[in-house]
Amino acid sequence: MPHLILIPARKNSRRLPGKNMRLLGGKPLIQHSMEYALQHAGPGDKIIVSSDDDAILDLAGKMGIEAHHRPAELARDETPTAQVLQAIAVEFGNDFQDVILLQPTNPFRPRDLWQNALQIFYNSGRNSLMSVSPVKHKLGRIEKEKFMPFNYTFGQRSQDMEPLFRENGLFYITRMSYIRKGQIITPDVFPLITDHIYGMVDIDTQEDWDWAEFVYRKYVQHEK
Repeated sequence: MPHLILIPARKNSRRLPGKNMRLLGGKPLIQHSMEYALQHAGPGDKIIVSSDDDAILDLAGKMGIEAHHRPAELARDETPTAQVLQAIAVEFGNDFQDVILLQPTNPFRPRDLWQNALQIFYNSGRNSLMSVSPVKHKLGRIEKEKFMPFNYTFGQRSQDMEPLFRENGLFYITRMSYIRKGQIITPDVFPLITDHIYGMVDIDTQEDWDWAEFVYRKYVQHEK
């Protein structure tokens, strides 16, 4: 069944200005997600890049991807991604049952992720799926200047800790009916475990960018 594939990208970033058009591995950051969508989109799928940045929209057009000019009221720092997707779904969603979200700040994805995610999603009968990564660190809170372990006890071996997971941003798919209601993650979301180093790349700061460049040199470029 055809999917509406959305790649949202604002022009401004408070912590890393212009990051979506900044070159990573010789190409703009957002281009990694655009190419991933083009490589995996099936017959009838529609890819849309939503942005308030003319350079991003121009790049999308050159790559044969539909460009959606995002209005100013949906391009603020505090605008939730779900609200952006909701607006696009109202305009373009009549011919699609499901929405795939690709975040440009997560540029690298395992080769088998798309196929596995769709197969698991449709077999699960759930209304949404998101990729998650295992949390392997010993975490805690600081309360009244005291460290309070959260997912372990002092002296506990790492391999004996309770398994915890974090949303890694690599892949989302959600029923159109929920996107129209402003939801990306539904109460019955299926957590697709993706224990891959690419799940550790999420670019918001210069430090994140430096890490992404290392991952690209060490892993991504050798897959090509």
